[in-house]
Amino acid sequence: MVKKKTTIKDIANVLNISAAAVSKALHDDSRISDKTKKAVKQVAKNLNYQPNHLASALRSGKSNLVGVIVPRTNSNFFSSVIQNMEEVLNKAGYNIIITQSNESYKKECDNIDTLLFTQVDGIIASMANETVDLSYYEKVKSKGIPLILFDRGENDLNVDYIGINDYNSSHMIVEHLVKQGCKRIAHIGGFKRTRIFNNRIRGYVDALEKYNLPQDPELLIESSLTTEDGREKMIELLALKNRPDAVYVAGDYAALGAFQVLNEQNIRMPEDIALVGFGNEAFTAMVSPTITSIEQHSSEIGQQAAKTFLKHVKKESFTQTLNKIILNAELIIRDSSKKQ
Repeated sequence: MVKKKTTIKDIANVLNISAAAVSKALHDDSRISDKTKKAVKQVAKNLNYQPNHLASALRSGKSNLVGVIVPRTNSNFFSSVIQNMEEVLNKAGYNIIITQSNESYKKECDNIDTLLFTQVDGIIASMANETVDLSYYEKVKSKGIPLILFDRGENDLNVDYIGINDYNSSHMIVEHLVKQGCKRIAHIGGFKRTRIFNNRIRGYVDALEKYNLPQDPELLIESSLTTEDGREKMIELLALKNRPDAVYVAGDYAALGAFQVLNEQNIRMPEDIALVGFGNEAFTAMVSPTITSIEQHSSEIGQQAAKTFLKHVKKESFTQTLNKIILNAELIIRDSSKKQ
């Protein structure tokens, strides 16, 4: 048997009143007596009535829902951003719907379609690695709802963006490794097509130039920055005739893969090869040796993204423009790179 969903009409039939009166009672309309409201709510509870939020959102033009798109949820950075974002939004009467792209452009497009169908009041997103075509994000803007990007975003969209200074962060890492006496520094980076990873690569290259260090193409590798990528790329670097004495990885999960290979091959960190990650995932402080990494201030990014959305919805009309909130990252120096 198919279980029939309880409707307002079912409640109205039990009480022998109109469906309109039931709807008003459920919304605490002042024109309905307290006695009727109490009776309606009791019958609704008895019949396990669940309001149709989508229909309500279509009628009112407001759902009090915010869509969130992240590349993955199994990351301390993204889970912390979501937690802090949700705390701010909940206090303002909003709930969030979390979706993940798994770094897939197609999945990201599906997520956007689902969130728009759900009538969310806004979307806060960090773009997938595969995303180059911005038309789906342009579709969000065309609907007139706020679009806020964090961590990964594109200037061409002309929307609000919250993140760290990726270029300066890379520069800071290379400078730290130079001070530790490293002279041949490799970079396992993300793909240049993604703005934040392009900025990290530029920061790395410019810092090498500043300190007159070799810019060997063999030492700069692009990847998806998964743990398996970190393993594969570390093996490639170790196979070079002239090995690096330091490896800077643009993501902590890939840094963990590189770390595993170095341990398996009995290569000492930092004595033989120094290692630096990016993201300050919890495990970087738990392994031995502990891994130097960049703290991205996820809590502040989440709060700022939520506050930016709330700022927009308070306006009767708004035009989105490129507005960046750039936070200064912090280098957390640990045993994997501390030679001196």
